[in-house]
Amino acid sequence: MPIAYIQRTRERYAHYPPYRWTVNTDAPWTPLGKPIAQCRVALLSSGGFYLPEQPPFDDRDVAHRRIPVTTPLSTLRVHHHGYRDEDADRDPNCVFPLDRLHEMAAAGEIGALVDPAFSFVMTYQAHRDVNERGPKLAEELHAAGTEAALLVPV
Repeated sequence: MPIAYIQRTRERYAHYPPYRWTVNTDAPWTPLGKPIAQCRVALLSSGGFYLPEQPPFDDRDVAHRRIPVTTPLSTLRVHHHGYRDEDADRDPNCVFPLDRLHEMAAAGEIGALVDPAFSFVMTYQAHRDVNERGPKLAEELHAAGTEAALLVPV
C-alpha cells in the first residue's frame, strides 16, 4: 500500500515553519579499496528497530540502537513515526536485512558482517542528524572496523 509521504509529512508538521530542504552539492564518497567480498560491512537502517530491553524511539530521537548481529529478527520491536510498520513487523528484512546480509557473508559475497548493526529514526532536523547522530555513528563504525556500509533508509 503506497504512503502519501509528502502529504503526510506536510500534515504532521503543519504547525511548524515550512521545511527547508538540505541541499548537498557534493558527497564525501570514498571508493572501496578492495572487493566487497573482502570487506567488513555494517548494516544501518532508519527503520526504527530496537531490542525489547531498549527504549522505543520517539519523534525527535537522534540516538541510535545497537542491535547485535546474532539477534533473531523475530525478537525485535519497531516504532517509527514516518511509515506504517505492518510489513516490517511481518518481515523485518524488508527494512533491516540482517538475515540477507548473513546469507551474503556465508556465500562469500561480503567479507564479514560488522557487529553490531544500527537502527534509528529520521528526525526531519538535518542539523541534528549531521551534527549529533552522524559523528557518533561514524565513530562507532570506524571503531568496529567497518569498510563498507549498507544504509537502508525509510
